[in-house]
Amino acid sequence: MVEQLNPPRLLPLLKAALVALCCAAVLPAATAGGQPRKSASSRSAAPAAPVVRDGETEARLIEIYRLIGQARTRTALARAEALVKDHPNFSLAQLVYGDLLMAQQRPVRSFGDVPEQHAQAGSQALAELREESQLRMRALRERPPAGAIPAQFLQLSSKNRHAIAIDTSRARLYLFENRPDGPKLIADYYISVGKSGIEKAAEGDLRTPLGVYYITSNLDPKSLKDFYGSGALPINYPNPYDARRGKTGRGIWLHGTPPDQFSRAPKATDGCVVLANPDLERIIRTVEVRSTPVIIAPALRWVQPAAVQAEARHFHDVLQAWRGAKASGDVSRLLAFYTPDFAVNGKTLAEWTPLLQVELGKARGKLIELKDLSVLRWTDSADTMVVTFGEVATGARTGPVKRQYWVRQGAQWKIFFEGVIG
Repeated sequence: MVEQLNPPRLLPLLKAALVALCCAAVLPAATAGGQPRKSASSRSAAPAAPVVRDGETEARLIEIYRLIGQARTRTALARAEALVKDHPNFSLAQLVYGDLLMAQQRPVRSFGDVPEQHAQAGSQALAELREESQLRMRALRERPPAGAIPAQFLQLSSKNRHAIAIDTSRARLYLFENRPDGPKLIADYYISVGKSGIEKAAEGDLRTPLGVYYITSNLDPKSLKDFYGSGALPINYPNPYDARRGKTGRGIWLHGTPPDQFSRAPKATDGCVVLANPDLERIIRTVEVRSTPVIIAPALRWVQPAAVQAEARHFHDVLQAWRGAKASGDVSRLLAFYTPDFAVNGKTLAEWTPLLQVELGKARGKLIELKDLSVLRWTDSADTMVVTFGEVATGARTGPVKRQYWVRQGAQWKIFFEGVIG
């Protein structure tokens, strides 16, 4: 579901609290005439704002946390002041800055120790900011093992130049570059998901879907409301596996934040995945429409690449058996690889079989090659594979790009969806 504009969560209250704290602390560096110093963007003669790199703002926040942990509060205060000056819409940074100002007067009792009247007025927003802080710290403290990849990445094609994996339990998006020696983690970012959590099942349930998806387009920011920030990357929810299970809904995007918010609460969207604008801009510059997979999981299981090779080899044997059956021209032998409830474009297996017979007749028993093979595994109540490849007959230069969805039934793998995507 495409999201609607919601009001900022705590910024007005934080600004009011900071005004009071600045006056009480009598810190000239933080005030001007008893008021918060204006940001550079509000001065008519101010120079252009510097380009913000992806992840840079979060790194500055984490450095402030480290300084606080080292009891270097004066340095932390100066860094926090600079951060909120550069990003006055970053509520979490404002909260840390407020704590550091409060520490000038008395011991800080807890994270987000704003004056009582402000704490009462923004209790839910304070709780969200505290959760955001904890998630950012946890994700940066509990790093993926060196060289590890998500267990879903059985095989990426060279066409998959990048891949995305999202761990919703950590509110984190991981960006991979697919190099000749395998996927390598190159960046990761804080994200927000649905107000009601994850595992989307129906239109309007305010949940973020779980599964294997692909970026389907890159929407022009000029065509979007400011609410979506730097742009939007729709994904193909509901995918064929979702449809098989009766899941509904639409309009699930990766998108940015409005001008008055640097980031959103961990659970704040109508089902989309939301990033800070600099982070989304990196994603937009990096990924490829239709070929970049997006794994959205309740929790990622990190494994060394060698750990998935045995599984990949076993499934490769299954694919070769399917390939041999197709080359045989024997419809009955080939249909043994499909589930009875197979469906594609509204056609049942019985309705689709005549089209398959025509396809086999044109192939005339030629062997086929599976070019640019990609295999992604998804396991929840069932064990499934999402397989993408170019189907090229012997002697041909090109062929259709197909995507199959397989499900394990006992010891066998069967296809429940097969379609041409290019």
